[in-house]
Amino acid sequence: MEWSIGFFVNSLLLGVGLAMDAFSVSMANGLNEPGMSRRRMGAIAGVFAAFQALMPLAGWVCVHTVLQLFEWFTVLIPWIALILLAYIGGKMLLEGIRHKEGEEAAAVSGGGLLLQGVATSIDALSVGFTIAEYGPVMAVVCALLIAAVTFVICTAGLVIGRKFGTRLAGRASILGGAILIFIGVEIFVSSL
Repeated sequence: MEWSIGFFVNSLLLGVGLAMDAFSVSMANGLNEPGMSRRRMGAIAGVFAAFQALMPLAGWVCVHTVLQLFEWFTVLIPWIALILLAYIGGKMLLEGIRHKEGEEAAAVSGGGLLLQGVATSIDALSVGFTIAEYGPVMAVVCALLIAAVTFVICTAGLVIGRKFGTRLAGRASILGGAILIFIGVEIFVSSL
């Protein structure tokens, strides 16, 4: 494939498509933590963007190196996303149910954020197959465009979630947990 406007448009559209799950999870994080600082918002959006960039590159590398070894793993991708998001969402649901009025909801931990990043981007591994004809530089540029789009979309999700999280107060954790579980089920069902 050659450099063209189509390449950039396709990369940006891939970014939008891949960022939708991360957007929803970002909204849930914002709902759960309405007092989130801008710095933390940047860090969360950055984690999602990094995973959305790394997964297609990992898929691209697999296509060019160990395709036969990797193919069996694609069957597990929806299961992994479902398990991770159900676990994180279930934990948020429990925290929301146990929440007492006036008590601040717990922020997502670093480990929880990494799990969210993996769960929302694991399907992006398959994008490596669709960009297999790209050379190494084009694959990296595509991944960087996907990351930039993801960062912007996740930041918007955090802002939206934070705004509504303030209004929903103690019940935001329940809503955020339910959203995460729904996303996991949606990823799983859409893969069938």
